[in-house]
Amino acid sequence: MNAIMVIGGDHLGNIREKLEGLGYQDVMHIKGRKESEVKFKIPKKVKMLLIFTDYVNHNLAKKMKAKAKERDLPIVFTRRSWSDIHSSLNELKIS
Repeated sequence: MNAIMVIGGDHLGNIREKLEGLGYQDVMHIKGRKESEVKFKIPKKVKMLLIFTDYVNHNLAKKMKAKAKERDLPIVFTRRSWSDIHSSLNELKIS
């Protein structure tokens, strides 16, 4: 299963559908506002993290980066605009 975890922002809006259109069958989202969300474990089915830099603080981004590194997961830092998200995901596929 191709699952992605999105971190940041209160609502995904149409981003969920656009990610599904790119082949991500399971789009999970956490707002990242509560301390309990910061302490969670990334589900095993998650294959990539997508972090909205304009909606999370530096400390949360740092913790998520460390968790992704432990599992050798790709991580994308981007703003919460579809053009930035799409561009960042395309750069990751090229690299």
